[in-house]
Amino acid sequence: MAVEKLFPGGEIRSIVRMTEYEKIYQFENLYRAYKMSARSKRSKNEVVEFELNLANNLWRLHDALERKQYHLSAYHRFMIYDPKEREIQALSFGDRVVQHCLCDNVLKPYFEKRLIYDCAACRENKGTHFAMDRLSGFMHEFYKEHGTAGYFLKCDVRKYFNSIDHAALKYLLRRFLDRDIKAFLYQIIDSFNGDTGRGLPMGNQSSQWFALYYLDRIDRIIKEKYKIKYYTRYMDDLVLLHEDKAHLQACLAEITAVAEETLKIEFNEKTQIFPVSAGVDYLGWRFYLTDSGKVIRRLRTSNKRRFKRRLKAFQEKYRSGEMDYEAISRSLASYVGHLQHGHTWKLQTKVYEKFVLTKAPKRGEQEKLQENPCN
Repeated sequence: MAVEKLFPGGEIRSIVRMTEYEKIYQFENLYRAYKMSARSKRSKNEVVEFELNLANNLWRLHDALERKQYHLSAYHRFMIYDPKEREIQALSFGDRVVQHCLCDNVLKPYFEKRLIYDCAACRENKGTHFAMDRLSGFMHEFYKEHGTAGYFLKCDVRKYFNSIDHAALKYLLRRFLDRDIKAFLYQIIDSFNGDTGRGLPMGNQSSQWFALYYLDRIDRIIKEKYKIKYYTRYMDDLVLLHEDKAHLQACLAEITAVAEETLKIEFNEKTQIFPVSAGVDYLGWRFYLTDSGKVIRRLRTSNKRRFKRRLKAFQEKYRSGEMDYEAISRSLASYVGHLQHGHTWKLQTKVYEKFVLTKAPKRGEQEKLQENPCN
């Protein structure tokens, strides 16, 4: 799209400005999206196949998008159990390249300007540790003003991704001025459960941004109408901290009404108000505020069991030869790094005392042992 601009001296120049939709099929953007999508996945078969004919595959995506003939392929569905059972719906690698291009060049710039600061999931320089630190900081600040005389409001949406209403989401996206990009977003939304009009595929990168923005109206009510200073949200996990229980009750009543009547979702049984002294669960940790103002972060019992199961799995994979020492060290380092964001020294010490890696005897050695058990 060309626009004319007046420069100093009275010179008028024509400047080409891309529309939002044009950004997703510009070849340079597609190439950058491919590099990001392939990062740490180059050994996977579908990535290798895509790279064998890289230029043609990228031009094929470019041409289909430019002609508005692009359609998402069928979703590949599989289950994960980390920590609870979830169904993941994954796209082909080529479709994931398009998703990356869309999110990096259109959705991220659009939503970053609109989301509140303390909406932490899936955003650059934020994430779980950012959200944990924000809640700890809020508890410290609250203690300076009110001690431990206050209340938490914890909210959690029932089956969040599966419950998002397509019509309500499309209404929230109506402000996109580019009609082509709006139609493209609607196509992505309808590609999943189009018959029921509910739910977003968890494997789509765009779903993360849609889900983040879906609760923006609730964020605004909490921050702007009820003036809740101490509030953090990680996707559909909300924690509010306030000195007045009645104020939180009024806030909960209004956001529940908006959730059910406008967004067509509902909060689950975890949603409740309780005293600060009881602590609060957030992102797999239990946060406590002591009488001296110290914030304690302890790993939830379910996550302790998960940690122990993971170590046992490492031992079994090492014994069978499925994983070597270096691979286990890399996997363990990231999880240990996460544990260090809480008060887990005693847990780590106790568990690591029993963590020993042993190799299974080779076949010839095993037969010899069976022949001579005393050896």
